[in-house]
This record gives sequence, C-alpha cells and structure tokens, in this order.
Amino acid sequence: MVLVVSERELLKYDRQIMMPGWGEEGQEKLKRARVVVAGLGGLGTPAVTYLAVAGVGRIRIIDDGTVEIGNLNRQILYSENDLGRKKVDVARERLESLNADIEVEAIGEVITAENVSELVSDYLIVDAMDNLPARYLLNAVALERRLPLFHGAVYGFEGRATTIIPGKTGCLRCLYQGVVPGKTTVVGVAPGVIGCIEAAEVIKYVLGMGELLCDRMLIYDGLAASFSEVRLRRNPQCDACQSAWSAAGQ
Repeated sequence: MVLVVSERELLKYDRQIMMPGWGEEGQEKLKRARVVVAGLGGLGTPAVTYLAVAGVGRIRIIDDGTVEIGNLNRQILYSENDLGRKKVDVARERLESLNADIEVEAIGEVITAENVSELVSDYLIVDAMDNLPARYLLNAVALERRLPLFHGAVYGFEGRATTIIPGKTGCLRCLYQGVVPGKTTVVGVAPGVIGCIEAAEVIKYVLGMGELLCDRMLIYDGLAASFSEVRLRRNPQCDACQSAWSAAGQ
C-alpha cells in the first residue's frame, strides 16, 4: 500500500493509531474512505464531525436546508451567527477548520428518485435523514450498489441505530412500514448519541474492527439511561432486498 497519510497526520491521529488493530494501516484505510452523509440535522452533524476528526479522507454532505433558530438545540455545527445560511456551506467550513487534511464536498440538493444514485455514487452511506421516503431512496441505492447503509433515528429522548449490509442483513423496508410523522420531539443529546454511534459503525466497517450492528437494533433510552438491543430478521417477503440476497447466493 502506498502511504497517503503524512507525518503530520500521524501525529494528529496518534491516540487512535495506538489502538490495537488500528495502526498506520488503519489510518491509511480511513484516508482512502469515501463517505456520504445524507442529512445535516441532529444526526448528521455529530456523525460527520466525528468522521472528519477521525480522518475519513473524502466526505460528501447533502442537505438542501438553511440554518434556522429551531435547529440549534441539536444541530451542533451551527450557531446563531449562521442563521439563514445554507447548512452545507456552514458545515463544510466547520469541518475543514476541524481537519484541513480531508476533502469535504457540499451538495445543497433535495434527495430524489432521479438524483439519489448520482449523489451516493459508490460512497458508504450514513442515513441521517428525518423522513422515511428519503430513507427509502437511500435504502434502494444501497441495495442496488451493494453498499453498506448506516441507519439512525431519534424520537424525544430515545434513539436507535443499525447497520445494513445488502445480501447479509435485512433492509429498511424490512424494518419500517407506513409513514413516520414529519416533525417530532427531539432532545439534542439523543441524536448526538445516535449520530456518534453511526460514525463509530462507519469507522469499524472501514477498519474491519469489532462487531457491527448487523441484524441488531441498538436502542438508547435517555430517560432511563439505558441501552437495549433487539435482534432483527430479514423479511423473506421483502421485495426491496430480494435481489441483493439472490446475488449473494442466499
């Protein structure tokens, strides 16, 4: 492997490189990784922050929104000075100021059936959206491209996270049915916790470390200060992920 991590970066990431199973080779893998974070709200802002400071080399951020005062209880990349600005512009500036050694590509568009494939490309997918239709679009392109999808969702003081690997796990269509309400209660710490878990799953996937949340839903209850886990099974009647399983010989 040709080295792409500089001496300066080795110093920057010294504390994580020290971890058994990480090392310089692991940091090289992160430097070469390409991750798309779809949604720059309560989930996306902590997730992308920790991916950036960990040294993920190329990050694509997608959000069509502008910073509003109602965002500030949970969307940690923004301040009151940013009100009215495009989220992707503010986020790119903050991320590049946190880590000058990464590339951040900002796309201020709505994710649609027509553009989702081009927007995602061959990047690892962090689902930080706040609506089910957009999540389903990410799910579909993940299945089509055989890309991992790192899913998080929150409500009030609670949150959940799972990792979807096409052909190995169920998909979002297996998990969710019907329509999820658009505007819900959110306490800022909940997406902070879940967004960090999504980032951790991406890092583990890139490095090949630990155990991913495959076929498992991790559930955070902030009021009870507890985590629990639900085992997941693919719905054998799910049309969405049938082709991915067939291609995997399942």
